[in-house]
Amino acid sequence: MKDILSAPFMREMCDMADNMYRLGWDERNGGNISYLLYDEDIAPYLSADKVIRRIPTGFSAPELVGKYFLVTGTGKYFKNVKGDPERNLGIIRIAEDACTAELLWGFSNGGRFTSELPAHLMSHTVRLRHNPKNRVIMHTHPTATLAMTHVTELTEKAFTRLIWGTCTECIVVFPDGIGVLPWMVCGTNEIGEATAKKMEDYRIVIWGMHGIYGAGVDFDEAFGLIETVEKGAQLYMMYSHLPIVNRITDEQLDEVAKAFHLEYRKDFLGQ
Repeated sequence: MKDILSAPFMREMCDMADNMYRLGWDERNGGNISYLLYDEDIAPYLSADKVIRRIPTGFSAPELVGKYFLVTGTGKYFKNVKGDPERNLGIIRIAEDACTAELLWGFSNGGRFTSELPAHLMSHTVRLRHNPKNRVIMHTHPTATLAMTHVTELTEKAFTRLIWGTCTECIVVFPDGIGVLPWMVCGTNEIGEATAKKMEDYRIVIWGMHGIYGAGVDFDEAFGLIETVEKGAQLYMMYSHLPIVNRITDEQLDEVAKAFHLEYRKDFLGQ
């Protein structure tokens, strides 16, 4: 078997966690990531028959039975992932009962997966229905986006239109808009269910006064969605208290959409 720490998916996960911490998005043990792995990804590195231990997930995920996920651990700090992946990450497989995670690697100090795992599994289930190539669910706490949830109406139309209006590229990156949830208690199945419901229509879901979820076919897509929202939020928080002399109009957004052949939420215009 090859050294799993040299696996491309492991290097990507470590680099991503390190970068998100460096950006200040994942303070202390904030944030979590899950990455769907295929048989061919893990075969050179792990024996799928060797289960270290079994951990109840607290959620039934029948559509994910037999699927493998590389996930961050509960109580783990993103700043430590790159230096000690085996302690801070784990590879799990959803067992036949759909309610148990079989640990195949990692969480070496007796740890377990993130408390947000049910929310991740629910979102994976929904996004895989929409796009069978979806592999990444990412949750983080980008600073300006959180600040914006304190001063903006927490609706999809209001939030999306404001972000679209900050920078021309925003509508290009997420023409499907931004899902928005009010403040809810984190780490519960209720917030996971609410997030998954939003994931039926959006690849990005904001949790009011908490953070953001992004989904993508790879790390670049999921992270790119979040960083573009955060860039828009940074711009908005920089200028929103000043007299607005220029803004991107509805007509200009429509021009961009036509130029890039985008199907976008036209009902989000008019704010």
